[in-house]
Amino acid sequence: METTVCPWCQTEIVWDEEIGPEENCPYCHNELKGYRSLSIQIGDEDDEEGTEESMDWEEDAEEGDESSSFWAQEDMQHQLPPSIRTLDKFEESHDLMNYEESVEKILDEQEEVPECPKCRDFMVLAGAQEITGQGFVPTQFSALNAPVIQPPFRVNVYICTGCFHVETNLMEEDRLRMVDHLSRQKS
Repeated sequence: METTVCPWCQTEIVWDEEIGPEENCPYCHNELKGYRSLSIQIGDEDDEEGTEESMDWEEDAEEGDESSSFWAQEDMQHQLPPSIRTLDKFEESHDLMNYEESVEKILDEQEEVPECPKCRDFMVLAGAQEITGQGFVPTQFSALNAPVIQPPFRVNVYICTGCFHVETNLMEEDRLRMVDHLSRQKS
């Protein structure tokens, strides 16, 4: 009996000698011969030849290769998104090695180091902001006798070091105050 490993789901497939191997995996139904991978070469950007060879899947997508699976076609039809790391735009005009060294020193001093939800770089604590009753309208829930949290409260303001996304979260004392408040509510 002939054995094949599906490159998509990593399942070992044993084919009957009389029937022989099929074109598609019986488990995930993807094409066994149409598996495509992307090779990215790190090095000189001037080396265009290696890039063309490793990106031959784009040509297949343009030609409308009907033999590939749905997922492979879906991946090929979409171009890779541009970098969401806004920091990369400043590479020519600023010394990003010093920038990253400074960021590392700051991150070493932080108690919490959240990941950016957009680009997964680390976020630095920029400061704190107090939310007062002015400009803040709390949501009223019928399950509660009062808002989830009453102003004034403070939030930590974090800035992503890669895409500069700004994120906030409650400071520790206000987290405790909110948990205490919600745990005392009767249903």
